[in-house]
Order: sequence, then structure tokens, then C-alpha cells
Amino acid sequence: MFQPTQYNLIQKTPGVCGGNARIRDTRIPVWTLVSFRQQGVSEQELLENYPGLNQQDLTAAWSYYAQHSAEIDQIIADDN
Repeated sequence: MFQPTQYNLIQKTPGVCGGNARIRDTRIPVWTLVSFRQQGVSEQELLENYPGLNQQDLTAAWSYYAQHSAEIDQIIADDN
């Protein structure tokens, strides 16, 4: 049985979301989820506000951030 992993749940596509890491087949950037989380938004709230996401997507986003925090932090800083 196929088990999704971070490597196929997180995508980077030129011209989509500025080429930034995003959740599979969506236009939801990882940096957006990380920014909301840093502001205190719970995972439950994220799942309610982004009904196309599931727990695996969030886990993949947090894992991506753990491995690429400088990249995501820079995008968040540039957006402010």
C-alpha cells in the first residue's frame, strides 16, 4: 500500500506559490502554515480553515520546516 511521505506531500513548482514549498497539489505554502502556527493557531484550526488538508499534510509541513527552517524563516521575514 502506498504511504505518502514528506517527499511527495511537499512540492516546489516554478510559477506556483512563487516556487516556494507547498502542500501537494494545492496553493498552500508551507511558510503560511508555519507562520500561523508561530502565531498560536492550533493544528485543529488549520485543518478547519484549510479543509483540503489533513494531518499528514501538517506533519509533512512541520517536518519540512524542521529541515529547512532558514529557508522558511527568510520567506516569512521577507513577507513582513
